[in-house]
Amino acid sequence: MAFCAQCGAQFEGKFCGKCGAPASGGGQTPPAQPQAEGGGLTANMAGALAYLLGPITGILFLTLEPHNKNREVRFHAWQSIFFWIALVVVYIVEAMLMSIMPTFITILIGFAWLLIGLGSMAVWLFLMIRAYNGQKWVLPIVGPLAEKQA
Repeated sequence: MAFCAQCGAQFEGKFCGKCGAPASGGGQTPPAQPQAEGGGLTANMAGALAYLLGPITGILFLTLEPHNKNREVRFHAWQSIFFWIALVVVYIVEAMLMSIMPTFITILIGFAWLLIGLGSMAVWLFLMIRAYNGQKWVLPIVGPLAEKQA
């Protein structure tokens, strides 16, 4: 099997079936593919996966050998941990307020609980997408803490 010098597709015969370029010389080697870091993940994929399960994957990427040396992956892992800890604190405060407030205010706090849940899910997805694209977005309160730890 030969590889096309133009598009890199594998073909047999005198012409490439994909782009129609004529075969040149003998069999060409396929074009080089970008190599991932050790562990099979690129830094942007590791950063995005650090947000996947919150503190669990954050801690995992802080301990995995090739990724714990990369500053960007460490930042995303720390920001994931601090983000989820902040959410737990907010939900505990809301639950305490719901237990001591009258019924009408409890209903309002319940709506706030729903809005915070939807907002945190949107932020979580946004952080994963930004990390996958190789961009860093620093959250207002927990981001500077994550930068210090990374």
